[in-house]
Amino acid sequence: MTGGSWPGFDLPNLTAIDVHVHVQIDGSGRTASPPALSQAMAAYFKSSHGPRTVDQTAEYFRERRIGAVVFTVDATTNLGHAPNSVDDLVEGARRNADVLIPFGSVDPLQGEAAVEEARRQAIELGVRGFKFHPTVQAFDPSSPEFTPLFAAIEELGLPIIVHTGQTGAGAGVPGGWGFRLSLSNPMLLDDVAARHPDLQIVMAHPSVPWQDEALSVATHKANAWIDLSGWSPKYFAPSLVRAARTYLKHKVLFGTDFPALTPERWLGDFEGLELDADIRELILKQNAVRLLGLTE
Repeated sequence: MTGGSWPGFDLPNLTAIDVHVHVQIDGSGRTASPPALSQAMAAYFKSSHGPRTVDQTAEYFRERRIGAVVFTVDATTNLGHAPNSVDDLVEGARRNADVLIPFGSVDPLQGEAAVEEARRQAIELGVRGFKFHPTVQAFDPSSPEFTPLFAAIEELGLPIIVHTGQTGAGAGVPGGWGFRLSLSNPMLLDDVAARHPDLQIVMAHPSVPWQDEALSVATHKANAWIDLSGWSPKYFAPSLVRAARTYLKHKVLFGTDFPALTPERWLGDFEGLELDADIRELILKQNAVRLLGLTE
């Protein structure tokens, strides 16, 4: 087991923990995605900001007294492009341990090499979880082919955050860059949760167009969670708001998908949901504290 609290994390002084933050460039200038794909995504999100390094990301969140789970996505095989360095990301997170918690990423299509790389990132680097994006990485998480990878992460005692639903990656271009949305149906993660009961699985984003499926998985599987990143809360389906207010209030997590969505925008619109203070505290901070094994 390699999980546990992240030394130096300034939990008492943080008002919230954003569990879904992308770091898109490393110290060498290598970016998470091929330049053409990054440009297409920036156009889709109408973003005028360039990619931020891990230190720039830390400064941004520190100013707002928000902790952040940071990661990249390794889709080397499918994109023909190696992402920004996980080693660089973790080193930067250690420099900024008061506000950043690093997650790793491996390319599932690399088979046994991905399993070994996951172990390296956990044991040698000290990542506190892993990020997957089935649509961009072009893999079906329910396939038994990936059982050894998920079993290794389960054994390490670390959680995973897995993209679900529609994606801005490839959106608006012919063929959607070849990305298949069906690979991010949350029902595929129901299979993973059933096979790996000790693996904590965060279904990232309101899972448009499969919101009811995600709610069903999170309700049925004790090891399944939902993060609320990637969409303004004012666009949340009524069923998701109802679940967050009641029966899933202990399993729903604050996330922005930064830089696609800023904390200011998300939190401002979150106010409009008019949730009770105790539920707001669970969603914004305490559920993440429990998931990540943090302590005051």
